[in-house]
Amino acid sequence: MNAETSTSSVTEAAVRGTSPSAAVAPAVLTTGLVRELLSDRKIFPGVPDDLDEDAELVLDSLGLVWLLHVVEERYGLVVEPADEDIAGLTSLRRLTEFLGAAGNPGAGTHEAADGGERVGR
Repeated sequence: MNAETSTSSVTEAAVRGTSPSAAVAPAVLTTGLVRELLSDRKIFPGVPDDLDEDAELVLDSLGLVWLLHVVEERYGLVVEPADEDIAGLTSLRRLTEFLGAAGNPGAGTHEAADGGERVGR
């Protein structure tokens, strides 16, 4: 996984009580938050409101780009998935785990990452 994060700017903004992009990232991106992001029927018309965490989820490239844009806008998290990452985003649970790992770059890696650095998984 390749992910570029701006967690230091989000953390600094949270300490100051301001935000780098008008929102501060939650401590953890939950399936509920990701489900909410997928609730835009103009972008994701086929995603049911009661989508099970392990039900098959198919996002087209435009939908994925839009989802990642909204994650960046709302939570200040910049994510650049590799092709193999995209192929694995097949359920709400996997999408949530991927975004959570991108938001916590030290998790699952042996490298500590400062904001703005690429993290390889």
